Amino acid sequence: MNLFLMTAASVLPLAWAGWLDAAERTWRDVSGQYSVKAEFVSVEGDLVSLLTADGKVIQIPVQKLSSVDRRWLARNKDQPAKPQAGTEVLVSQGWPRWRGPNADGISPETNLLTSWSTDGPPVAWSSRGMGRGYSSLAIHEGKIYTMGKKSGSVMLVCVSLEDGELIWETSLGPGKDPNCTPTVDPDSGLVFALTIEGKLVCLSCENGNEIWRKDYASDFQGQMMSMWGYSESPLVDGDRLICTPGSNRGVLAALDKTTGRVLWTTPMAGGKAGYASPVISFGGGVKQYVTLVGQGLIGVRASDGVLLWNYPRIANKTANVPTPIIHGDLVFGSSGYGDGGSALLRLSKTGRNQVRFTEVYYKTNKEVQNHHGGMIRIGDHVYMGHGHNNGFPLCMHLPTGRVEWGPERGPGIGSAAITAADGHLYFRYENAEMALVEATPSGYKLKGSFKIKSRNGKSWAHPVILKGKLYLRDQDELHCYSIEQ
Repeated sequence: MNLFLMTAASVLPLAWAGWLDAAERTWRDVSGQYSVKAEFVSVEGDLVSLLTADGKVIQIPVQKLSSVDRRWLARNKDQPAKPQAGTEVLVSQGWPRWRGPNADGISPETNLLTSWSTDGPPVAWSSRGMGRGYSSLAIHEGKIYTMGKKSGSVMLVCVSLEDGELIWETSLGPGKDPNCTPTVDPDSGLVFALTIEGKLVCLSCENGNEIWRKDYASDFQGQMMSMWGYSESPLVDGDRLICTPGSNRGVLAALDKTTGRVLWTTPMAGGKAGYASPVISFGGGVKQYVTLVGQGLIGVRASDGVLLWNYPRIANKTANVPTPIIHGDLVFGSSGYGDGGSALLRLSKTGRNQVRFTEVYYKTNKEVQNHHGGMIRIGDHVYMGHGHNNGFPLCMHLPTGRVEWGPERGPGIGSAAITAADGHLYFRYENAEMALVEATPSGYKLKGSFKIKSRNGKSWAHPVILKGKLYLRDQDELHCYSIEQ
């Protein structure tokens, strides 16, 4: 099973200290979806280098490895390394879920344009037929998946990556314009979609046939914290699908991804769902699912669904939206509106598989807040659009909360959805202005901006970058821009 994709786009020289006579072992990522057989080479900073059987050295962020692999590293990281001419960057295939292969908003693409003219990069193709809605895109094996309302029905739409032409579409039933970005599971060939009303549907990636469905309201007594409806993108973790029905009996739920059978639920008083999507953390040495719900940030033990901790301070009363950032034992969260704010938590283990948090710092909504455009961590810095109904570019030092630069005015107006690739930030503003900003803490450096080809209302769908292309969903239209150098 080809679970990892090796890309030769970035080749880096390494200095090797000697040889390690270690047997080949199987390494896995935190989600359990991807694995590779390789020998250990070295750990340098946050990256572990591994040697595959075909003589290639790949690098993986330590925090992306499974807990078993991280414990192995702790015992063996000081062993001498095995020599090799160069390294390749390890990435998972495609863009299978909201915020990409690692749920961090970062594309592994390289050799991209480092500046734009006012005309913007060339348009490779444009397509219609996506329907109405703010869903972004999931991409896998030459297919793009999105959601939209068409002719009175909420549709899961599958189009060709090559030209945007329709491959298949399936009605999920009546409902409002959707916000959920579909989640593709490469292992099973399944795709998962969620309607505003809380209908969770599993379909075949091949032909769109429905496999199973759940109803958050009737199956879990689920509720959203406010009026705009369910917007999360479910998380595939091994044989499970993790979702957020939002109720006293199940703020989170783990389902068998192939059948929809409920494996566990997480009781939480007043546990209404927010608008964020769950991510995986090994904070404090305990695997857990972290997300932002109506009552703030929560951590849920992966093994059995036990609520480990709840941090309500950044929660607002209207809509808690941004997906949290996970970095080792750290959790960074933010929310907008008049009573939100931002905070960094450090997780630590207490007793047997229990976790507590320590607040490293808290920033009021006036100091730092992200409305709904998302946040990107690169190294020790977090980049975001700051402000309620604004996307003022801002860079903050994650460990200390020190604002390095910003908030800047920026070329666009309104909230900004952001993605990162090849050392740059891609800001998509609400008024359909697209901006390229260098991802550096040394200062705000705008590298160009252009007007997106269409503007069908608020330009909110998050950008996707894959295989040298920038994909921008705009309600019924989808635009593909060539951004390779």
